[in-house]
Formats: sequence, structure tokens, C-alpha cells
Amino acid sequence: MNKIKLIALDMDGTLLHDNGEVSNYTKQVIQRALQQDVKVVLSTGRPLPMCSSYAEQLQLTSYIITSNGAEVWTRENELLERHIMDPGLIEFLWELGNKHQFHMWYVAADNLFVDKNKPDNFFHYDWLKFGYGDLDESAKQFILSQLEGKRNIEITNSSPTNIEINKKGVNKASAIKSVCKQIGISMNEVMAVGDSLNDLKMIEQVGLGIAVANAQEVILDSADFVTDSNNDDGVAKAIERFVLA
Repeated sequence: MNKIKLIALDMDGTLLHDNGEVSNYTKQVIQRALQQDVKVVLSTGRPLPMCSSYAEQLQLTSYIITSNGAEVWTRENELLERHIMDPGLIEFLWELGNKHQFHMWYVAADNLFVDKNKPDNFFHYDWLKFGYGDLDESAKQFILSQLEGKRNIEITNSSPTNIEINKKGVNKASAIKSVCKQIGISMNEVMAVGDSLNDLKMIEQVGLGIAVANAQEVILDSADFVTDSNNDDGVAKAIERFVLA
């Protein structure tokens, strides 16, 4: 196995305990990795305002991948990449969700909207991601049926009860490739840890793909190794095993 030079970490259900916090043990292990000149990158479905405080807390110094790869930022909040969606598609997705009373969130480059709190004009924003949440299986299948034929989209989830939609080709793996190019390393020198469908491509395409024990079945099946759950500091244990050993 290649020496790991970059660790890409999903946040919710992976790095964070269910209470939304990073344990002191995990913070200490990440610090040890940083001291060995290993880059640690947050790779999350969250927009930047909802994850930058964690990067500060962990004293990360390189990059943040947000909105499932729709944006890549430096730690100095310099935007390196942004991949925006068709506003007409966002309007269609909103109308679908509004008609059937689905819980929705839709992320623009400079704003976050929830449910019926829609903008006056969808075409006045740069859209990064759309999500439907609190879905049972029949609702998920209905939404997916309505998305058939929409070619320019990437469909994932960040939990078993939601659906997340980005522009086609936008995912955490493609964003990590961009970060690797910036740093001058290969994907084979990356370890990625995740739990949900929006982590699948990065887990498949990096040198070492790790699933936390609480991950969705497809992630568990696709990973090179399964670590402990998010609540049992699986991220820290994986770093100790494969990076610090």
C-alpha cells in the first residue's frame, strides 16, 4: 500500500459523533497525523458555513470540500472550484417537493433555503445542491421515478432517509482529485472515510477506502476496510492503524 499523504473525512455519521461533536481522542489523533505532514481534508455534504468552524477546531490547514464536491475551498476561504446546477432544474425540484410536501433544502453559493422558504427568482442564484429529507421508501422511489430522464444530475444521499442531487460529475472523488493535483500527489496516496452514498465514489477511487461500522450497506461492501462506528471514534482508529502505525 502507498504511504498515505492525505486523509479525506466525511463529517456527519463519520467524523462527528451523533451529538455533532468531535471527540478529544479523535482531535489528538488528527493532530498527530498533521504533525507527520499528512494533509487532513473535510469532505462533506455541508456548505462551507456549516463546516469551517470544525476545520478551525481541528487546526486543519489545507482544503475543505463542500456540498458533495460542488465547491473546493482553501482554509483561507479562497474558492478553488464551484460547479453550479441549472436554476430551472432547481425550480422543478422545488415544485415537485412543494406539491408533495417533502422536506427540502436547497443550497446556493451565498444562501441556504429550506422547504417553502424559496427565493423570488431561482435564476438569481448559483445553485450547488438540492436535498429531500425525512423520506420513507415509497417517497424515495417516487422521487427517483420523477428524476428519470434528467441526465445532468448526480444522485446520492447523506443518510438512508434522504436524496441529494448535484450537477452530473460533481462528487467527492472528483473534488479530491482536484485537491491531489493542487498538492502534487496521486489518488493512491489518499485514505477516505465515510458512511453514505455521497461517499461511495471517493471510497472506491482512493488508495484506501474506509467505511465506519454504521455505514450504509453499499459502503460497507465497497470499502477496503471497516473501522469502528462514528460514536466509537472509528476515524481515529483508522488513522492510527493505517497512517500512524
